[in-house]
Order: sequence, then C-alpha cells, then structure tokens
Amino acid sequence: MLFTALCLTFIVFFMTNLYPNLEKLAKSEGNFRMDDAAVQTMLSNRGYLQPLPVKYGQWLGVMPGYIIEGTDDKTRRRCQLPAMALEDVPKFCGILQGYWGYSTVFKAEVSSIIATRLSLTAKLMFWVMLLMVPSALLVGVFAGMREGSRTDRTLSTFAITTTATPEYVSGVIFIAIFSSSAFGLKWFKGTATKAMEDANLENFLLPVITIALYGMGYIARMTRASMAEVMTAQYIRTARLKGVSFRNIVVKHALRNALIAPFTVIMLQFPWLLNGVVIVETLFNYKGFGWVLVQAAGNNDIELLLGVSVVSVIVVLVTQLISDIGYVYLNPRIKVT
Repeated sequence: MLFTALCLTFIVFFMTNLYPNLEKLAKSEGNFRMDDAAVQTMLSNRGYLQPLPVKYGQWLGVMPGYIIEGTDDKTRRRCQLPAMALEDVPKFCGILQGYWGYSTVFKAEVSSIIATRLSLTAKLMFWVMLLMVPSALLVGVFAGMREGSRTDRTLSTFAITTTATPEYVSGVIFIAIFSSSAFGLKWFKGTATKAMEDANLENFLLPVITIALYGMGYIARMTRASMAEVMTAQYIRTARLKGVSFRNIVVKHALRNALIAPFTVIMLQFPWLLNGVVIVETLFNYKGFGWVLVQAAGNNDIELLLGVSVVSVIVVLVTQLISDIGYVYLNPRIKVT
C-alpha cells in the first residue's frame, strides 16, 4: 500500500509540476502579460524550479523545506503562511507533518478546505450507500434466485437501464419532472446548496437518488450473476433433495457465498463516490469534495489538487484492504497469512 501510494502521488506530483502548469500558475498569481524572465524569477523565488525529486521530498516532508533569498531581498521558506514569521516556520513541513499546502484560489490551508468539503461529501455518500446497497442486493438476489424467469428478466432490465443512464441525464430528468413547473410537480428543489447546512427531503433527495440509481445497477448485476451461479451448486441441490425449504436454502446457504463477489463491487463504490460525484455535485450545486476537485483543476491550484489526490489514493487503498479482509468473514475457507 505504501509503495502504491508513493507511486501514484509521484505521478500526480510530476503531472501537476510540468512547466506549462507552473507558468500558468505564475501568470495567474502575477500578471498574464509577464515575460519569460519574470515568470522564471517568480517560480524560482517560490521553489518551483528545484529538481523534481527534491520538491517531491519536501512536499512529503522527508527533506528540509527550501530557504530562498528572493530577488526582492525577501527570504522565503516553504510552509511560510502569509501571517507567519520566518523563525516560526518548521524545518520539515510536508504531508507527513500535516502541512498540505496553501490554496492559491481559496486563500486558505488545503487541509482545512479538504476537511470541510470531505465532510459534506461523506454526508452525501452515507445516504447514497444507505439507499443503494440494500436496494441493489435485493434486486440482485431476487433476480438470481430463479434465473431465466420473468422476475429475473424484469429486474435485470431495470438494473441495466439504471447503469446505462449517466448521472447528468437522470439528474436533469429528475429536476425537470420534480422541480420544474413545466410538469406541475414542484415537489423538490433542483439545488442542494442549502443541504450543506440543513439537509432534508426537499433539498437532498434528488442528488441522493441520482447517484444511487446509477451505482445500484453494478451491484445488482454482480449480485444476480453470483446468486445464479451459487443456486446451481451441488450443495444447493443436496439441500433441496433433503427437503430444506427454498427460503432457508437462499438465506442460510446461498446468500453468504453469493455476497463474496458483490462485496468487492460495494467497496469499490466508496472511491467512485468520492471522485465520481463531480457531475452530480456540480449539477445540484452541492459544494463537496467533487466540486473542490473541479475548482482545483480548473484554476490550476496545484497544492489543492495534490491534497485531493492524496485523499483519493488513501480512500482507494484502504477500501481495497477492507475488501480483502472482508473475504475472510464471508468465506471461512480463505485464510489471512
């Protein structure tokens, strides 16, 4: 996990620190009419022209931060905030020390921005998972119990339809039907901005349903395929010959084994929800983690973009670790060694 995290963060660090990005950053901070010499001077005074491994080590916090005497006779140190004295700046300051950088767009520390926006997306993720996972499992189990039946075909068609419909399509449809006066059904608000402070049925239901419907199809189809396979296993046939009721066969014998494959898909929904809600958060004006990702990328906010990438990498790796460990509890034949 550590090696993977280092590799992924280094790739993002390399891409964001390409010279065209740095040049754009300098001109946005200074003047878009700056000549090349002025851009070089500004980047040099802020440590951006150091060798890439050195900058990456300083960003991680394993190397001392730079101390640069600028052309304006002003000494600058890494991690020096606008109102911080030079002698108060720590020698080592990076991700490992809890310093995530300073946003050039929001004019605030990256860690505080990410904490605020991540909590908003976590609230959205909680209600989406609460609606999506039980519904998807029920659809998948009922479809897989009797493979090829009318129920199976109907539920499978529903699952494929929800998966094949992008969020920006279903979101617009929901807004047009339930929030527009064109259909006479102004039941819900088309914006979720107020849900950031006070979430309720009126301002939070549409974004939750929009995301849940799209992700539900993946889990339902995987559950259906796994359930259909388990129902044809030899031990299920033996249980039927012994006269065990169909309900007990499904609940006590088939369901647990059928949940192994869907469990992986469910855990994959967490990183998808973290970064995949960009469209929905933008559509419903909900300023969460996906929204701040768009702002960081669109405004070339390098420090904020790197902070977002670190959170994304950690979430992906941790959810996959939980998924691997969860196999042991779903299938006792798998051992942790």
